[in-house]
Amino acid sequence: MVAVSQNFVMQETYIEDVQKDLLRQRSDFVGIYLVLHAWLVIVLAMVLFVVLPNPITYLLSVGLIAGRQLGLAILMHDAAHRSLCKSKKLNDFMGRFLCGSPLGASLYGYRNYHLKHHQFTQSKEDPDWELSAPFPIHKKSFWRKVARDLSGITAYQLRLLGWKMSFGKEGSWWQRWHTFWRNERDFIVLNAVIFVVLYIFQNPLLYLTLWIVPLFTVYQLISRIRNIAEHAVVSDNTDPLRNTRTTLTNVFTRCFLAPYWVNYHLEHHLFAYTPCWKLPLAHKFLKQNGWHPKMEISPNYLQVIQKATSRQDDVTEGRGSRNRRKFDI
Repeated sequence: MVAVSQNFVMQETYIEDVQKDLLRQRSDFVGIYLVLHAWLVIVLAMVLFVVLPNPITYLLSVGLIAGRQLGLAILMHDAAHRSLCKSKKLNDFMGRFLCGSPLGASLYGYRNYHLKHHQFTQSKEDPDWELSAPFPIHKKSFWRKVARDLSGITAYQLRLLGWKMSFGKEGSWWQRWHTFWRNERDFIVLNAVIFVVLYIFQNPLLYLTLWIVPLFTVYQLISRIRNIAEHAVVSDNTDPLRNTRTTLTNVFTRCFLAPYWVNYHLEHHLFAYTPCWKLPLAHKFLKQNGWHPKMEISPNYLQVIQKATSRQDDVTEGRGSRNRRKFDI
């Protein structure tokens, strides 16, 4: 616990006070803009396929929509840090109803969980430790994961687990159904709204083909890649500059894999109060203060995946492996 607290004190010394003040500034206008931007890209991607229906535009639309679904999750993450908007009420409203709930994510549940991740990053107390601990893995293990993600198996398993937790194990059936509705209400209602809107303007199949399919397939894969890039196979689990990774991007990866500056994850951990749109500025400040040579920075996501799949023995193979059941989801 003492080591963690010392790390947090150290992190405040990486840049000057005036730079920290700039990074702390939040904006209701920018927060609203980013959320609307994510939904606008989703709508335009749907329109693209409706106007030009063919396999190529469908795959392009699915990729763009999944990328913005991840974008909504990232903006919910900002709301969990209360950095999406300056107004607390607006921040929580946007994060809950327009970002997290349509994806089946709870802003408040995620906030409690995620702040522990920041407090205990890459330690045994980190609730995300099990996401990075198994790496590096064998390439075969990675491709099994990719197959499960793109086939919808991962999403089905996670959604089923979420529903079981929402039902609970105590109380009468009526009480458990009431608990389930309370926990899943936002997801059900907002997805019903999406379904009705698509039904009115086009046809109900669009909800399945251009909302559920991206959410249950490509979104799962790019979320996995993002998780791997953030903390897997880092250089030093105890060094705040090396227990988290920043991955450099290009236009393609920003569109489909790393929207809203999520690739600047090291900067986010050092300055958790910083809105996502200011993370490139944090990256610049760290460079100006001479920290880049000591930071965990990867030139691209491909290099991260190669490093994360460098294990020679496929230890997760076979029925007897408890690790495979635990980590291969």
